Amino acid sequence: MQKIKDTIKRIPVYGWVCAVLYFIIQYVLYLLADFLSKVIGTAEHAWSPRIPFLDDHIPLVGAFVLIYVFSYAFWVFAPLAVSLTRKENFYNYLVGITAAHIIAFVILCLAPTYMDRVSEGLLEAAEGRGLIKALLRFVYYGDGGARASNLFPSDHCLISMYCYLGIRKQPEISKGFKIYTLVMAILVFLSTLFTRQHYVLDVISGAGISLVCYAVVQKINPGKRIVERKSSQKG
Repeated sequence: MQKIKDTIKRIPVYGWVCAVLYFIIQYVLYLLADFLSKVIGTAEHAWSPRIPFLDDHIPLVGAFVLIYVFSYAFWVFAPLAVSLTRKENFYNYLVGITAAHIIAFVILCLAPTYMDRVSEGLLEAAEGRGLIKALLRFVYYGDGGARASNLFPSDHCLISMYCYLGIRKQPEISKGFKIYTLVMAILVFLSTLFTRQHYVLDVISGAGISLVCYAVVQKINPGKRIVERKSSQKG
């Protein structure tokens, strides 16, 4: 417990600021994409990323809604952990996750998707008593109700993947936390499917965008140039 307290004390102010800021940015972009798709008319041509021979065989496993909801807290941890690494890596993380968000935003605006929860029996399946059922209803009705939108790419998978990518090679981060982050990312992927919030293509596209952005940023390494520029300015 003391080790955790000491780690929290070491988190710089900019880590806390980015954790809150990027959580807000993700939510705002999600809502804005939905709004703009209706304004420019692309929402009228929304398509379904459902692949029948895959998605129709994925069951609704209510317990995974706990992971799905917890993922929002999980996302806040990532910038905090990355802020404990080298500045170069922290800047690269910000550039990469920002690029991933922008790409997802453009796709959601220009090629919006939908899911008919009524035809898939999801609203009916969420009826009943208990915490799991209540959380499922909270998630479904908080995300379009009978008709879900903004499925492809999955923000849940995009962000969770980058949570892991941001710390996976950093010596400042313990092996235990890296394993935890990887396991959590995989569980979030599964939760989007087993809560029937997303289709397989949504998961692949969300994770894929993060992987591509991460690879490009690592290659370009803008963080190094930012650090060097700041050092020269101080000198």
